[in-house]
Amino acid sequence: MAELRPFAALRYDEERAGPLEDLVAPPYDVLSEEERRRYLERSPHNVVHLTLPDSEEEAARDFAAWREGGVLREERPSFWSLEQRYVGPDGVERVRRGLVASLRAEPYERRVVLPHERTHREAKEGRLRLVRAVGAQLEPIFLLYEGPPPVARPEGDPELEVDGTRVWRLAEEDVIVEAFADRQLVIADGHHRYETTVEYAASGGSPWLMAVLVSTSDPGLTIFPTHRMAGRFDSSNVVLLGENGAGDPIAALGALAPDRAGAVVYLPGQVAVAEGEPGQLDTQLVEALAPEDVSYTADAGEAVAAVDSGRAAAAFLLRPTRIEDVFAFAQRGEMLPQKTTYFYPKLLSGLLFHPL
Repeated sequence: MAELRPFAALRYDEERAGPLEDLVAPPYDVLSEEERRRYLERSPHNVVHLTLPDSEEEAARDFAAWREGGVLREERPSFWSLEQRYVGPDGVERVRRGLVASLRAEPYERRVVLPHERTHREAKEGRLRLVRAVGAQLEPIFLLYEGPPPVARPEGDPELEVDGTRVWRLAEEDVIVEAFADRQLVIADGHHRYETTVEYAASGGSPWLMAVLVSTSDPGLTIFPTHRMAGRFDSSNVVLLGENGAGDPIAALGALAPDRAGAVVYLPGQVAVAEGEPGQLDTQLVEALAPEDVSYTADAGEAVAAVDSGRAAAAFLLRPTRIEDVFAFAQRGEMLPQKTTYFYPKLLSGLLFHPL
């Protein structure tokens, strides 16, 4: 069902662009304005000059100049193997492995690629203007598939290595293409960029995008929770814990019933618990509680501190969403609340570019 092919990637020529560690960055949608500024200052060729430019026209000029000046060089068409060694928020070191490929973006109704989270229109409009101006897919999206990887990671030294990420070229092209011909894919990260590509193709542009595909059985694939902070919240429908709600919110999180949705609600000086129904996810339960002015953090301590300092009226501490639940909801066509999943680490931007 999924159509994959090798692609003629562009990559930095470090002799002309500088060391790779000065050129790569996290994806555009996780960078604060201060972080964006730091990456822009790190190198005149840092990828953020393309992914978060002052204007789409500026990104197009830079990309064209980098190609013409040899800052970016073109590789022969290939699939790539990618490995990320990381320490998660839980302090555990893991290795996550994936396959980098060119994927044909199909409308969701064709059931080839499935979403699991809702998107916002305004976030897609800027990405569409950028891809039209630059004529390239600048960052990969992150996809999941069921079953074992079709090929093993190559032996020997990688062609690219930076910040715990290593990349090798793959040779078994026919094996890879055939392995995904009957598989459905679920978007783990990159819904906005995927939907942008579908819209771009519908208006006559290229339907191809750059994707990293990771097996759900990969031992390095983990989901961490994203906690919520609310500027306003009606707490009358949650139950306080202990005497006057006293207690440790982090400890209460570990005591939630495993067979139903649950969340710890931290209020100024008080700990409460909310419980949902079997089959419901924690994030769906919190959405039903109708918090207002919601922001997000991966750090439970930060969420608690926001309430203690008065920056938030309530914090909602959640457990990780299970990978099998993400796949099950996606296959049923059910959309989940934003930030239901937090796949860590994010993919690095700037390793490879996909010209259209």
